[in-house]
This record gives sequence, structure tokens and C-alpha cells, in this order.
Amino acid sequence: MNSGFSLAPLFRHSVGFDRFDDLINNALRADQSGGYPPYDIIRDADGQYRIVMAVAGFRESELNITVQENELRVSGRVEVPTDDEGDRTWLHRGIARRAFERTFRLADHVRVTGAGLKDGLLTVQLEQVVPEEAKPRMVPIQSE
Repeated sequence: MNSGFSLAPLFRHSVGFDRFDDLINNALRADQSGGYPPYDIIRDADGQYRIVMAVAGFRESELNITVQENELRVSGRVEVPTDDEGDRTWLHRGIARRAFERTFRLADHVRVTGAGLKDGLLTVQLEQVVPEEAKPRMVPIQSE
């Protein structure tokens, strides 16, 4: 017995949604990162977005932002402690500085325009730029 469900009825009236099944599967998959680090997604204006991630304790050199096709990947790797930390004894360590990797699926025509780190918050600016050929256009009807 097949316990999965079929998306075939959704595709009956659509053309070119081959990647839609991948999007659904990714959305249904459990979040592997356990919610770390927390983030917000903000729409500033039409076509202007920001992803804000709480990365307290990370330096710029420990963070990586990569974009490939329609995927934005933000990762953080903690560098090896410096020599001056060798004499420390941690009584409580509540700030999580563990390695992470977060992946965001970007819609078509969304590009990353910049990133900044301030006050422990990493901000990634996004912009949706729809090219002229992708905008709606009128198709003239010719009589025979």
C-alpha cells in the first residue's frame, strides 16, 4: 500500500511545473538545522526583501554566503580558538557558536544585492528583477 499522496491532479491543468514537486518535497521535509540560527524574512517594498539572521558571536570571516541557481546558502564555521582563550575556564556557555548551514530557495528572477553584519545580525538584501521578456504582454488576435 502506498502511504504517499499524489500531486497528479494539480498538474492536470498546468504546464512547465516540473520543479514544483521538488519544492513540495523540500517544504514537507523536516528542518534539519533544528531552528538554529533563528531568522526573519522581511518584505520592505514590492520586489525588495531582507533575510535577517541572528549570528551572535560570529565574525565576518566565519560566515559564508553563496548563491547558485535559485538557492541561497548561508553557513557559519567557528574558527579554532586563539591562544589567549587557553587560560579561560567557562563557567557557563549559553551563546551557541556552533557551525550551521541554512538554505533558502529563491524564486525566479530574485537576486542577492548585498549583505551586512551589524550587532550580531546578518542581513542579506534581495531584489526581484523581472526582465522585460518575462513580464505579461498582450497577444494580438488576428482574424482569418
